[in-house]
Amino acid sequence: MKTKIVLLILFISGNLFAQEQKMTDAEIASFKQDVNVVAKKIKTLTTDFVQYKHLDFLSKDIETSGKMVFKEPALLQWQYKKPYNYSITFKNGKILINDEGKKSAVDIGNSKIFARINKLIVGSVSGNMFDDKEFTISYFKLKGQNLAKFVPKDATLKKYIKQIELTFDKEEATVVQVKLLESSEDYTRIVLKNKVINAKIDDSVFTN
Repeated sequence: MKTKIVLLILFISGNLFAQEQKMTDAEIASFKQDVNVVAKKIKTLTTDFVQYKHLDFLSKDIETSGKMVFKEPALLQWQYKKPYNYSITFKNGKILINDEGKKSAVDIGNSKIFARINKLIVGSVSGNMFDDKEFTISYFKLKGQNLAKFVPKDATLKKYIKQIELTFDKEEATVVQVKLLESSEDYTRIVLKNKVINAKIDDSVFTN
């Protein structure tokens, strides 16, 4: 009986480890090339998203949903629709916030942390993030997906973000999930779906 239990544990462990395999140098080069080729074709992108906020002291994740809109080179907006109306817009070096009609703005230039996070978020959409010298990047294969893990090199940024994980659809070479791990056990996971690429988007969308 003990032998069967040990074998079962080994089998389960083997399957768990098999789900995430480190890429070879050749696979990394191929993956990055695929992402960059697709990214160069993306002028605009609209996608629905569901965000799961995991807090260690809560038994259930906090779920919100909405729409993300991107227009090159660096216009980006997160529109939260449920359970509340809230938008965050990255535009002209500023973060524009509209909280149920209450508007405010933050100058990204005054915060290196905001600037770095913004650069990576925009890069995750446009595909231009792999040469960032501010992160240590590792690459993994999953079933039907590829995974890139970004660990901040800057000690100040590391206080806020322990690691950023971007999951890519293997066929489309676009991001399908963003996961931000904080320094504690808390994390935010954003699942992207229903992408629409290169539809016409007016700049007025990015006003708050």
